[in-house]
Amino acid sequence: MLLKLFPDKVSLSRAAADHAAVAIRHAIEQCGHARIIAATGASQLEFLDVLTKASEIDWPEIDWPKVEGFHLDEYIGLPVTHPASFRKFLMERLVSKTGIGKFHWIEGDAADPAAVAREVGERLASAPIDAAFVGIGENGHIAFNDPPADFTAEDPYLIVNLDEPCRQQQVGEGWFSDIPQVPERAISMSPRQILKAREIIAVVPDRRKAQAVKACLEGEISPMAPASILRRHANTTVYLDKDSASQLSPALQSVLAKESQVVVNS
Repeated sequence: MLLKLFPDKVSLSRAAADHAAVAIRHAIEQCGHARIIAATGASQLEFLDVLTKASEIDWPEIDWPKVEGFHLDEYIGLPVTHPASFRKFLMERLVSKTGIGKFHWIEGDAADPAAVAREVGERLASAPIDAAFVGIGENGHIAFNDPPADFTAEDPYLIVNLDEPCRQQQVGEGWFSDIPQVPERAISMSPRQILKAREIIAVVPDRRKAQAVKACLEGEISPMAPASILRRHANTTVYLDKDSASQLSPALQSVLAKESQVVVNS
């Protein structure tokens, strides 16, 4: 795993989006298409904004019609019209802006969520994923795998229960007005499936993520710190800003301050 440190969310998002654009273009050049996984949430807003404007900045154009996409998770029982729907988030902030060729939606409000998880999972597992764009939750979750996460399940998608800290994060980010409005269950990509991506780019800004960053990057690799499993993937890059890195050990912060990046072994 490679850690990269930036002074603020703006520079972090620019660098992570540049990296993501390179990964997508490389996959298209090598295979004729790219398969990606996209995360949602407040921490991904700036990253996706830059990535979808790549052709307006100074990067070569991404051939978006040759991109196939999946999302990490979706609430069970929440309609696509709800402001917190991850389908709505990705449609507005990624798909409609780029013209992605095919996106596989998790219909969390379907009558049979387990069948949805199986069907989308089969499509996901049908071919390799070139790049996964993920975040780390305030409780250390990856996708909606709250602690203790299932590190052994092979299913591409799981039906999971959302713990109170996770649900409180959704309220804190403004997606819901109070915890009773936050669904208690979701369809989430499994940790083992995430690790099957050829490359993982983790976008993790903001001080509210600092405790989780420390636990996942410097603690034990454990289901109690779900995103710690990323350390088992050699081609993972974690993008931090000074706020999200603020609780890392003085030694690691010192190295990052001097080198701007450091390799963390499992």
